[in-house]
Amino acid sequence: MNGPGLLAGKRALVTGGASGIGQAIVRAFARAGARVAVTDRDGEAAAALAREIGGSAIAARLDVTSAAETEQVFGRAFAELGGLDILAANAGISTMNPVVDLSEAEWDSNMAVNAKGVFLSNQAAVRRWLAAGTPGVIVNTASLAGKIGAPLLAHYSASKFAVVGFTQALAREVSGRGIRVNCVCPGFVRTGMQEREVAWEAKLRGLAPEAVRGEYVAQTPLGRLQEPEDVADIVLFLASDLARFLTGEAVNASGGVLMD
Repeated sequence: MNGPGLLAGKRALVTGGASGIGQAIVRAFARAGARVAVTDRDGEAAAALAREIGGSAIAARLDVTSAAETEQVFGRAFAELGGLDILAANAGISTMNPVVDLSEAEWDSNMAVNAKGVFLSNQAAVRRWLAAGTPGVIVNTASLAGKIGAPLLAHYSASKFAVVGFTQALAREVSGRGIRVNCVCPGFVRTGMQEREVAWEAKLRGLAPEAVRGEYVAQTPLGRLQEPEDVADIVLFLASDLARFLTGEAVNASGGVLMD
């Protein structure tokens, strides 16, 4: 899937691109021939990845919850790359707690990054495409928890359900303007964020971390935890012309945890 040439000549921006799924997306896009703008709240990590990729990759610090910063970074990316063809809106965070113990700050931070961040980045790209009359492709990162409410993750689930709904609504708004909008719904992905979630869940449920991971695997028909690359290849497909007749989809990327 990620062979050279699939995105040849394309220009892409990835939010949350310095680690985890985002880093895997950046690498997949670059291998497929795209010029990539790596953005992340950790600007140094984004810059390091861009240097590693080499070529015409650029990097910027981006807090996706800031409208002003998002506009500034997208303006720079459009200028330095000579335009933009693809947005992978991937930035996301999580915390874990029962609803009765959730703090307002946890609710607000998950909503700000996971939902508002998708809105602001999608808006920044679409505004420019519409103004220029050019096509574009968006792939938003939702979650399995954006289709099935997840215990201890009610706030995270709410934010990811929002991503799915927003994706569908935006896809309908711009479908006649040459812009496709889809989202991907990963399952149990082996990332640093998952490591934190495993530790939180183990503590909250009084289990060993290994038992929690075992439950994740047991729920996955393909019989293993996902790797970030498993998600990145699906994002690559959705971003490419191979998916030219897909829009408004929330594509399950869960190894069979959810089949619909």
